[in-house]
Amino acid sequence: MKMKKHIEIIARGVFVESGKILLCRNREAMNVYLPGGHIESGESAKVALIREIKEEMGRVATVGRFLGGAENSFIQNGKRHSEINLIFEMTVKNLIAGKKPSSCEDYIEFIWVPLAKLKDSGMKPGFLCRIIPSWLDSSVCLQRWATNME
Repeated sequence: MKMKKHIEIIARGVFVESGKILLCRNREAMNVYLPGGHIESGESAKVALIREIKEEMGRVATVGRFLGGAENSFIQNGKRHSEINLIFEMTVKNLIAGKKPSSCEDYIEFIWVPLAKLKDSGMKPGFLCRIIPSWLDSSVCLQRWATNME
């Protein structure tokens, strides 16, 4: 029997304010990742990111420049998952760095992490921790694609 192949396509946002980056944490699994979510059929990545922030935080996001793309493969509950993340700069109206934003969904919470300590945050995929600061500095970054796959 041939296995069904499925690749998730996700829009994620990078919001940095006063040297801190906004991250999302699953309260049950305790995994940390960039805010955002799945792109639905017929939806652009930017529109998906705006929708996801509204659903998860009840706030209005403004999506800025495309920072880069990242393919990621990982094992969860004994099963292989593959995803492509489209990552954008964003701002979220009325958020203050250091003040914990509320969540509209019980299973997630939002946290602020100093950008300089992103690599210590446990954010997944981990390879983005070293790449995001260079993506934000457009004078340094030429490579806009990252992967943990060979």
